Amino acid sequence: MAIEVVRIGQRIVRDDRVTTHVALVARAFGASKIFMTEVNPEIKDTLEKINSTWGGKFQVEFIDKWKTIVKDKKNAGFKIIHLTMYGQNINDAQKRIAKDQDLLVVVGAEKVPREIYEMADYNVGIGNQPHSEISALAILLDRIQNGIQFEKEFLGGQRKIIPTEKGKNVLVNKTRD
Repeated sequence: MAIEVVRIGQRIVRDDRVTTHVALVARAFGASKIFMTEVNPEIKDTLEKINSTWGGKFQVEFIDKWKTIVKDKKNAGFKIIHLTMYGQNINDAQKRIAKDQDLLVVVGAEKVPREIYEMADYNVGIGNQPHSEISALAILLDRIQNGIQFEKEFLGGQRKIIPTEKGKNVLVNKTRD
């Protein structure tokens, strides 16, 4: 199963941190790539540094038109999940989402075009109240993968966290995997 994310829109400067965190959650919760529109290029640099330091091959791709990506992915067999507080409740939607299906998750900023509601295979709401798109993405990715994303190894990094009950334990790798 491939999972990719597309971020539609961004409130310039104001959303730099939010968009970065959407990408970080996508990466940490099992997505392999994020497509972004209207973005500060420093966000890509940040994610490349994260890959270098902590491992993994998460990709960031800047795009001009979100609609082209959604259509292309849909034609390639991906199911499109649009995260929106107006969508079907996650408790009901997750039962319908195939566990082995390739997915493109659409995460909007302030307002998304009405068209995405029609293009999506699933319009999913994480609760139906205003909330963070960052938390919505994390909950969705966890629900559809049942926690197995946390068993993934991020190879090639300079550092690796060794889980411990108390304190911090970080393995520093001077020679990469």
